[in-house]
Amino acid sequence: MTKKAAAVAPVLVRHVIWLGWKLVVFLSFALCFIALLRLHFYPDISSPTNSLSRTRWRSRIPRYNFDAWGESSMIEAERLLLATALQDPANQRFVLLSDSCVPLYNFSYIYRYLMASSRSFVDSFLDLKDGRYHPKMAPVVPRDKWRKGSQWISLIRSHAEVVVDDEVVLPVFKKFCKRRPAVDTSKGKLNLVSEFNPQMNAIRLTDWGIKLQKQHNCIPDEHYVPTLIAMSELEGDIERRTLTYTLWNQSATKMDNKAWHPVTFNYADASPKRLKEIKDINHVHYESEARTEWCQTNSTFVPCFLFARKLSRGAAMRLLSEGVVGPFDASSLLGNS
Repeated sequence: MTKKAAAVAPVLVRHVIWLGWKLVVFLSFALCFIALLRLHFYPDISSPTNSLSRTRWRSRIPRYNFDAWGESSMIEAERLLLATALQDPANQRFVLLSDSCVPLYNFSYIYRYLMASSRSFVDSFLDLKDGRYHPKMAPVVPRDKWRKGSQWISLIRSHAEVVVDDEVVLPVFKKFCKRRPAVDTSKGKLNLVSEFNPQMNAIRLTDWGIKLQKQHNCIPDEHYVPTLIAMSELEGDIERRTLTYTLWNQSATKMDNKAWHPVTFNYADASPKRLKEIKDINHVHYESEARTEWCQTNSTFVPCFLFARKLSRGAAMRLLSEGVVGPFDASSLLGNS
């Protein structure tokens, strides 16, 4: 009996330890879940606001899973940013920038520029030849309201509310405005796919790249906001231009993955002379509309661009070290010893 009891004891100990670990894991998950709920329902917003405004805009925050560049989840991410910013009634201007953007002027100048205008800055133009409009979008999104433009926008508060409140246009975009998959030209013959032809009772090799080029292609974030503004009859309340300068790479081949992507400015490109050339631009010409947009704010001519992209880290550090956008103390980036 003694030996049998001694043999059973280690088994009981193992069971107790196993149950203990299960309890620890369960409690850990429970605590994490409670913490997430607290973060969701009680965000820490230090700026002055009121509970009614917070409740209204929190209910507008979309739920989304970010997929990739050129997908409708990009629109939902933008709406999430706007909805969060709208929770603070003190916020009156809403500017979307990428992580590769740099300011061309100091903060005071940019602030005065934006606040001096009662309009939003939304790049918006007709592009009848690009073929991105899907006929099935009609009648919700009519063809004559279809617009194209840069996703880097600056909105006044009422226009930001229009974007976040939209429950009509977004579902149509998610269904019919989808980016065509890119062809990996480095794969060469691996892009060939086999298809069975029942009429000829044979297998035919088809170039997958050619098949992809025939698919409908639409980049949601280049169309959503300008189209929504046009459908809301608000084009008279915007400056139809972007405040962010971008230099585009117009690749010669349609199969090239880098076609129509922004050129990256490296250290050598970010000279004071190059930045001055960008700052001196005072008009934008839209060939599709034969329209020249002279950059103005309240009937006063102003530089077209406040920001520039796409700049590398090296380029950004050069701008800082040379004081292109104002005085800069490099020691401020170092921790106090």
